[in-house]
Amino acid sequence: MAIPKAMKAVLTRGHGGVEMLDYCEVPTPAPGPEEVLVEVSACGLNNTDIWNREGKYGTDRDPNAVTGVGRAPGSFPVIQGADVAGRIVAVGEGVDAARIGDRVICNFVHYAPKPNAMGFAASLGSPSRPGGYAQYTRVRTENAYGYDGPLSDAELATFPCAYITAEHMLDAAGVEAGQRVLVTGASGGVGSALIQLVNARGAAAIAATSARWAEDVAGLKPRAVVLRDGPNKDNGDGRDFYDQVQDAAGGEGVHAVTDIVGGPHFSDCLALLRQGGCYVSAGAIGGPVVPFDIRTMYLKYLRLIGVSIGYARHFESVLGHIEAGQVKPLLAASYPLSEIRAAQEKFMSKDFFGNIVVLPQEG
Repeated sequence: MAIPKAMKAVLTRGHGGVEMLDYCEVPTPAPGPEEVLVEVSACGLNNTDIWNREGKYGTDRDPNAVTGVGRAPGSFPVIQGADVAGRIVAVGEGVDAARIGDRVICNFVHYAPKPNAMGFAASLGSPSRPGGYAQYTRVRTENAYGYDGPLSDAELATFPCAYITAEHMLDAAGVEAGQRVLVTGASGGVGSALIQLVNARGAAAIAATSARWAEDVAGLKPRAVVLRDGPNKDNGDGRDFYDQVQDAAGGEGVHAVTDIVGGPHFSDCLALLRQGGCYVSAGAIGGPVVPFDIRTMYLKYLRLIGVSIGYARHFESVLGHIEAGQVKPLLAASYPLSEIRAAQEKFMSKDFFGNIVVLPQEG
């Protein structure tokens, strides 16, 4: 197929609101050595896109500093978008031309040839690597995984960022079959991924969400659903968040807490852990600065772990679950790429269940 010299893309021009998103025309990239060019059919939205644009990552000493994910001021313009599904339309030097035409889902994380402290070299949708808010993007050939199953490209694009992060969280916590895992933010992308991946491990998820999404979350078959703001005391149920989780855990606490919320329930999350349990965080959508009684940590021999994105083994594990039908896409809505501002406003409203994607080949 003929590849156009120019393509439609969204450039994020700086830190700020959705007015920083510029749908425009830019040169089409060419694949370099060991890379493939992917015609992007769908790209998922995630919190990293929003927080990077808004500059909400703070610094170690100033939580209100305007920074990107590297905790430094962002480098702009940048093409964001990590969660890419599409087809390979060209290959670079060293890549078998037989890959052209492959339908793929992409791992957005590019790993260092000689791993640094974390082993991460670049990621799609960051200044280090233009992402999927564009009609075409280039990725390393090993990051483009072939898929020939029944899911649509829009459904595939709901998986990468949320699910690789969730799988990494469970791996870091060492979650095993038969254990109890508290999942916060259960109606969101990572939270709903965690429930399904906990189930796939044979463990039991206790899912925390708001009353509005309780029925949807229950459809993912956690062991129990608890309300983060507590049941309605007007009907005689005075249990707070801690009590609800303890009841669901049979009064024995949980082996692991997988938290993407932070906020006012942080101390409860630590209190709910069994002796020697593990708290793992990959987000702070409910508030990044929390109260912390350090005695709870050392007297209970707790492990506190921070996780960001994941490794190739986590992506491949998720892909195996997708192919086995053990996890399902939760596609809430799709928008043409030209309507990226509306898509992100919907995403920020949290008035949906699951994931939102944009479609670069439409509009």
